[in-house]
Amino acid sequence: MAKGTESAGTPTPLTPAWTWVRGFGQVDLQSNVVTGLLIWVSLWAAGWAVGLYATIGVLVSTLTAHLLGGDAKAIRLGLYGYSGCLAGIALVVNLGAHVSTLVLTVVGAVLCAILTAALNTFLAPHGLTALTAPFCLVSGVMVLGAPSFARIWHGAPDSARAGTVSAGTALTWNQAWHAFFCNVSQVFLVNSWYVGLIMLVGLAFAGWAVFAFTAGGSVVGTLAAWALGAPAQLIGNGIYGYNAVLVALALGAVLLEASPWSVGYALVGAAASVGLTASVTSLFTTFGGHTFTWPFILITWGFVLAAPAFSRLGKSA
Repeated sequence: MAKGTESAGTPTPLTPAWTWVRGFGQVDLQSNVVTGLLIWVSLWAAGWAVGLYATIGVLVSTLTAHLLGGDAKAIRLGLYGYSGCLAGIALVVNLGAHVSTLVLTVVGAVLCAILTAALNTFLAPHGLTALTAPFCLVSGVMVLGAPSFARIWHGAPDSARAGTVSAGTALTWNQAWHAFFCNVSQVFLVNSWYVGLIMLVGLAFAGWAVFAFTAGGSVVGTLAAWALGAPAQLIGNGIYGYNAVLVALALGAVLLEASPWSVGYALVGAAASVGLTASVTSLFTTFGGHTFTWPFILITWGFVLAAPAFSRLGKSA
């Protein structure tokens, strides 16, 4: 995810305050402590269950990497915590707050740390990183398999039940401004404009470019979904825009050298993620799977792999 300046080396004792806080910020590819802290606060504002399970996911995943002797730099920057954070949220949102879900969160966070290392090792020769793939793999498998186990499945909680969605495509002003903020909060599977607002404030502390690409990705995601005729209700809830936010952030503010060309490249990727979100959702719906952040991962990997072929694009140092 985000790059840092600390030197790599053998594991050192954890710095309790900032190591785990950075794990929250790294969901949005940022290692800034204030950013991570405000995102953590916003998750508790979304509800105690989201805040608690996200915190457990970050702590367990980070501790797992430390105990296994993971790279000290990566641990300090929060690079082993962010997938555990998302896994904890995904499990409590889809399975409910039960003891069994807590156990799964701990197990899932451990697996996220291991998968993060495995994928980074595999992808490094290609100039890629795991991004949120460990979260998608671990949470996707657990949520999909949960109904088969009586001690895990207690019925879908209200937060996971799909309600009736209006097919109307006329986007109201109320839905449009909600979408702008919910696109940010839905990165963490939360449908709340004020949670997105807190997160956006936190991202502003990571720099003007981070703020600009977050906002730009949200706007592009909303406009692209509206132009394609997506249901206005889903646009307003951030369902079509959160992957666009992540793609814009990754390509525009983190992975590629800053230039007018990379700005356009990032926004094209953000728009493309809207169409891929619909496609992946349709595919996964056939077997009860979940889209999560797969569109972000696939678009970002593809665009980063393509970048060296274009002379006007370069990877960030």
